[in-house]
Amino acid sequence: MHNYKQLKSDNRLKVLRKCLITIIGGSLCLLGLALLILPGPAWLLLPIGLAILSLEHLWARKWLKRSQRYLTQSAAYMDNKVAQFKAWRSR
Repeated sequence: MHNYKQLKSDNRLKVLRKCLITIIGGSLCLLGLALLILPGPAWLLLPIGLAILSLEHLWARKWLKRSQRYLTQSAAYMDNKVAQFKAWRSR
């Protein structure tokens, strides 16, 4: 059985973990948003930040899944356009 001090310590660790995840994930997302305007790899930092935030926040998990679907659709669209261009060029 846990005594009171162990339970209190466990609760503090959970709060500390949630705070660290929120700060790190939020910072990466904010940096990614800034890099949408500035030159840099926004496309890399935003999903990483959302993935970290999704460890503790349900809303971040939903946005991460939405962004994954969007990126998959975009990649399929671009694959189709490249195949069309190659077919047109080889005529």
